Amino acid sequence: MGYYIAVEEKVRIFVEDIDPGQGKPVLFIHGWPLNHKMFEYQFNHFLQMGYRCIAIDLRGFGKSDRSWNGYSYNRLADDIRIVIDTLGLENITLIGFSVGGAISIRYMARHGGHQVSKLALLGAAAPAFTKRAGFPYGLTKAEVNKLIEGTYKDRPKMLVNFGDMLFARYVSDECKAWIHGLGMEAFGHATAMLAISLRDEDLRQDLPTIQVPTIILHGKQEKICPFPLGEAMKAGIQGSKLIPMKYSGHGLFYCEQEKLNAELFQFIGSSI
Repeated sequence: MGYYIAVEEKVRIFVEDIDPGQGKPVLFIHGWPLNHKMFEYQFNHFLQMGYRCIAIDLRGFGKSDRSWNGYSYNRLADDIRIVIDTLGLENITLIGFSVGGAISIRYMARHGGHQVSKLALLGAAAPAFTKRAGFPYGLTKAEVNKLIEGTYKDRPKMLVNFGDMLFARYVSDECKAWIHGLGMEAFGHATAMLAISLRDEDLRQDLPTIQVPTIILHGKQEKICPFPLGEAMKAGIQGSKLIPMKYSGHGLFYCEQEKLNAELFQFIGSSI
């Protein structure tokens, strides 16, 4: 079932909500510059297991309204809070991929982990996506600036180049075309604005506020969010568990979908 939830005047968020039998809610937050459809292979798995799968399109992406403003992590975390409260969700497992993982971390810090009982971070762009003082990991700000410039000058080409960095293993041309198509569904301005947030936001102070069981699944062959980001998240989130994805780059949701789904299923069903 798909529907819209208003998060502020003239801004509606699209929500895909499938409940095969009053299952425990699992809320998915997608990455840049994709949308909720990227979780197709996780939906296939968890719906069969009886979980309620809910995924949103961040504002400006997928089917959500094309807002001109509102692409800071704070605003996007507030959008998630409104969706959760509108749906009356409780005891949520929150799953965030890439920038969706970063926004999930900000949600946990800004909203005190409201209604979230477990957190899963998949290739998260955190605690910072770009190198800075005291954090020598990630892309350079100049590299992100090229993505932003490419978004405004030749977005299709930028997405092709970015897609080439996504996978560490062979994927079919059809799979690459699918990912490219998801990126093209976004509002170009939103793509650039969220890239600016990726470039500039810093979550190092957010990590210690997380008080729920947390797993971090991160590709060992990452070219976009290098593996040391996963190690930094583990160090910053008390009691968290880091699970290396040996054969994955950034696209671990596809490259190692069976391992990823199995790890998530065990985590969601565990009592920790």
